[in-house]
Amino acid sequence: MSPRTKFELKPGMATREAFGRALVELGRENPNVVAVDADLSKSTYTHFFAVEFPGRFFSCGIAEANMVGVAAGLASAGKIPFAASFASFAVNKGFEQMRVLVAYPGVNVKIVGTHCGISIGEDGPSQMATEDIALACSLAGFVVLSPADEVSMRALVRAAAAHNGPVYIRAGRPKVPVIYPPSQSFEIGRSVELTGGTDLTIVATGLLVAEAIRAADQLAAEGVSARVLDMHTIKPLDTDAIRRAAAETGALVVAEEHLAEGGLGVRVAQAVARTHPCPMEFVGLADTYAESGTPEELLDKYGLTARDVAAAARRVLARKR
Repeated sequence: MSPRTKFELKPGMATREAFGRALVELGRENPNVVAVDADLSKSTYTHFFAVEFPGRFFSCGIAEANMVGVAAGLASAGKIPFAASFASFAVNKGFEQMRVLVAYPGVNVKIVGTHCGISIGEDGPSQMATEDIALACSLAGFVVLSPADEVSMRALVRAAAAHNGPVYIRAGRPKVPVIYPPSQSFEIGRSVELTGGTDLTIVATGLLVAEAIRAADQLAAEGVSARVLDMHTIKPLDTDAIRRAAAETGALVVAEEHLAEGGLGVRVAQAVARTHPCPMEFVGLADTYAESGTPEELLDKYGLTARDVAAAARRVLARKR
């Protein structure tokens, strides 16, 4: 996509629904693609796959650890399993199996964690996955993906299927704006520059990409030129794009719907420290658990909006100067 300074963000579907639709498309093309779920198929949208391919859909009940084990067995038999549940359940309850049965042998399992972050809303903190990026990135050999809209989700589900090895894909509950044209291409490990900028760079992922675009528009009205990078692949990280951004703009803001400690911001900071140190600010969930509320209320209260991204940009620019 050619860098541009103004986006028209149009209404779109939830990335979890885009995942379910992409999985059906893959199933039609490749008979080795199978789906595994933990009694949440209508919420994860794997029920689309179950309806069309009932013989290739495996329901494991409310047993996420077993779901990961079943997926590992299917992968060992030559299948390409997509195992889906709420991110808080799939990763937190299935972590040992992800480590021992998937990461250690390096089998070809794709774990999909839906309802990530605090935007799950009224379901409350027990079902909010705010640690899943940190946990998934800690697993050796895992690719970690966090698409921002339905277009990137569809493309990255395909990329995950083509990748031979463990993958974790993060998906959200609420509907999100469409950012990309249908023709946009995506590559694992390579970010997308959405807007050009010379004063600072906003590195965002998932739900916060749209907020970063809105923040860039706010900053532009103040005469500030902000580059926006969609870091849809959190592992392996696009360190070249981060190095260029640090060198060319001299200041970075990282925005994510995840605990600020342990998420994308930590990985970007490591890359910046190794390649081109510069001032940085971080927009993420502080060292706390969120309350129950509407997604909009929670994102506002816990500082995960365009307003908060723009405020972080102003802080880092003050330090840069």
